[in-house]
Amino acid sequence: MKYTLDRHEKYVLIILEEKKLNSLISPKLKSEMILINTEGIRNIILDLSHVLYSDSSGLSSLLVGHRLCKNSAGSFIISGLSESVERLIQISQLQDVLSITQSVEEAIDLLFMEEIERDLNRSEE
Repeated sequence: MKYTLDRHEKYVLIILEEKKLNSLISPKLKSEMILINTEGIRNIILDLSHVLYSDSSGLSSLLVGHRLCKNSAGSFIISGLSESVERLIQISQLQDVLSITQSVEEAIDLLFMEEIERDLNRSEE
């Protein structure tokens, strides 16, 4: 699996540099996200702008990322969806479950907004 990891203080950006997110790539992506999460990183941005095709195993890896981040009180944001991947997410009715942005910059903004919101909620408790 070809990808780039860009580590920041509050999040990790994974840029998947593959044309297909299928049963060959999906297990490796899941493993990488699990490793990142066990390191204590709770916010992951996944850039899929290189991905032109995904199958059900690819969707499964997105749901694993979502669950990992949610269970650690973090955010999992997907950006740069191609038309076919976006259509698959809509057919699967996951557009309301997954956080999706057009660009990495929007994903970073959304992530920081969610972090501020979580901090405010914690301070009110």
